[in-house]
Amino acid sequence: MTIATISPQQLADLSKNGKIALIDVRTPVEFREVHVEFARNVPLDRLDPAALIQAHNGAANDPLYVICRSGSRGRQACEKFLAAGFANVVNVEGGTLACVECGLPVVRGKKAMSLERQVRIAAGLLVLVGALLGWLVHPALVGLSAFVGAGLIFAGITDTCGMGMMLARMPWNQVKEASNSCCAKQEDCP
Repeated sequence: MTIATISPQQLADLSKNGKIALIDVRTPVEFREVHVEFARNVPLDRLDPAALIQAHNGAANDPLYVICRSGSRGRQACEKFLAAGFANVVNVEGGTLACVECGLPVVRGKKAMSLERQVRIAAGLLVLVGALLGWLVHPALVGLSAFVGAGLIFAGITDTCGMGMMLARMPWNQVKEASNSCCAKQEDCP
């Protein structure tokens, strides 16, 4: 089944006509940095499609819109909803970055390092450490660099990044206050 998409401009037009259900699947820290004004944060690693579908049941005919930073995690979230039997889910093309460029109303907070940037730093560091250990300690330790390279290839092919999922759970990617998070108050979910 094909995942439906919507442009940021179409999303802006729909939001003017009434309340729409938009969930942002980025980490709480990314959400706090900048998010579409009417979005609720439900991080991808904590996404429970069945619970959200049940909470959304009163408006079963209304679509559920999903957004992330640039569209990839939003598509993954949509796939989870489709697998759970909820077909009326729509991914926002280009994610929050495109919405900011389009001029949608956003809430800005404390600056944060994006998850994609954290993955690039961690992968680069592990490759460098593996190469140095292979050169200075034992040639077999270059296998660390090979392992990270294989992980990056897998992430590119499947569009699923294990390192990103692991980093998303790290303490620096969490927000102590969960008031904006849908996970904190399930009754506020779309």
